[in-house]
Amino acid sequence: MAVASDIVSRMVAIVGADHVRVDDATRVAYGVDALKQGHPADVVVTPVTTAEVSAIAHLCHETRTPLVPRGAGTGYTGGAVPSHGGVVISLERMNRILEIDEGSLLAIVEPHVITGDLQDAVEAVGLFYPPDPASLRQSVIGGNVAECAGGPRAFKYGVTKQYVLGLEAVLPTGEIIETGGKVVKNVVGYDLTHLLVGSEGTLAIITKVILRLIPKPPVQITMRASFPTVRHAVNAVTGLIRARVIPAALELIDGDSLDAVASHLQVRSLAPAGTAAILLLEVDGLSAQVREEADRIESACLEAGATEFRRATDNAERQELWRVRREISPSLKVITPLKFNHDVVVPKARIPELFELVDVLRERYRLRIPCFGHVGDGNIHVNIMVTPGDDDEIRRAHEAEGDLFRGVVAMDGSISGEHGIGFAKKKYMTLELSQDEIDLMKRVKAAFDPRGVLNPGKIF
Repeated sequence: MAVASDIVSRMVAIVGADHVRVDDATRVAYGVDALKQGHPADVVVTPVTTAEVSAIAHLCHETRTPLVPRGAGTGYTGGAVPSHGGVVISLERMNRILEIDEGSLLAIVEPHVITGDLQDAVEAVGLFYPPDPASLRQSVIGGNVAECAGGPRAFKYGVTKQYVLGLEAVLPTGEIIETGGKVVKNVVGYDLTHLLVGSEGTLAIITKVILRLIPKPPVQITMRASFPTVRHAVNAVTGLIRARVIPAALELIDGDSLDAVASHLQVRSLAPAGTAAILLLEVDGLSAQVREEADRIESACLEAGATEFRRATDNAERQELWRVRREISPSLKVITPLKFNHDVVVPKARIPELFELVDVLRERYRLRIPCFGHVGDGNIHVNIMVTPGDDDEIRRAHEAEGDLFRGVVAMDGSISGEHGIGFAKKKYMTLELSQDEIDLMKRVKAAFDPRGVLNPGKIF
C-alpha cells in the first residue's frame, strides 16, 4: 500500500524533510534484513527524539498506516522489515550512550547504540556488559532487546533479558511509557519491561534502555580444541560440565563451517585442515580460579579425544581465535549465497540427538547443512544452504526445516533461541505453542495495539 502524500507531509513537519525518505533506493534497502526477504517500505523516517517517535506513532495509529520499527537490520527472521509496505521508523539517529553509572552498576542508552561500542565503553571503566551476539559490531541494543539476543556468553551469564532493568517505550497509539527503573528489585504491578523484551517490535517502540552491568572479570583465558568428529566435541562439553566448569563462552563449529571460513579468508590456521569440529572456550574471573578451570577444560577435551588444544597467550591471539566465529556468517556464502539460518535450541543433554537429526536431514534431502552455535546452552545455528533459482533444492530445504522444527520440539526444545519468529517462522508457531497460548498473546497484542498498525504480519 502507498502512504498518502498528506501523511508524508505531516511526517516532514515532525522530523524535517531531510529525515523522511521516499526514494526507491532507500525504500528497497529498508525493505530487507539479513534474511534478504521482505517488501519495500513506502516511507522511511528517522526521528531523533522520543517526542518525534511518539508523534509518528500517533499519526500512523490515527491514519491506520502500518509502522515498522527498525534497528540495524541484522535479524534473520524478517522482524524489522515491512510485510506489505507502510512506514519504516528507523532509530539510527538515536545512538547515544546517555550514562554509565559506575556506582549503581548500570548504563542508560538510546536504542541504536552498537552493542560492541557499549561493551568497549563500559570495559574502559572496569565494568562488563556480557550479552555478546556474533553481530556485536553491527547489531544495536534496541534490536538486541526486541529480539532478546543471546551469544556465546549465555551459558554462564545469560541473555539480554537478564540485563534489562527498565525501558522507555512508545506505544503504537503514541503514549510514552517508562517501565522498570534503576533498581534490581521491582515487583510493582505486571512486569511490562520483560513483556517488551523479545516482543520483536510488535508491542512498542523502544527509545531508551536501562542496562545492568557487572564488574569486569580481571582475567580471561581463551582456548580452542579440535576434534575428529562432532560427537567427540559434544562429549567434551559433557565432560567439562561433569568437571563442574561453567565457561564464560562455549561455541561449537563443525567442519563444513570451518572449511567455508578457510576458503573465504584464505587462512587455514583458523580452522585446521581435517578438523570435523572445534570448540572455542573462554573462562574468566580471578587468576587462580581461571587457571584451574582452564586446566580442567583441557583435561576434559583431551579425554574426549581432542587432536589439538591451544590457549591464547595474549589479547591479539585471543581475538584471532575468536575470529573464526565472527567470520562464519559471511563465509558460508562460499558454499551458496543463500541460507535458511535456524537458531534452534534443545536441552544440553540432547545436543547429540540434534546433530544426529541434522545428519539424517543432510542425507534425506541431499543438502549442505553446516552447524555452529552456543553449545553450552543448547542453542545451535543450523544453516540450510540453498542455491538461488534452484526451485527443487529450495523445496527440499523447506521440507527439511519443517522436519528440523518438529524434531527439535520433540526433544523438548524450541524453534528459536534468539532470532525470534518475525514472518519467517510464524507458520511453525503451533508446533510449540497451544492455540490457547497463541490466543492469549493475540489479546496482549490487541491491548497494546488496538488498530494493529505496529509491525503487522509478524509472529502470528
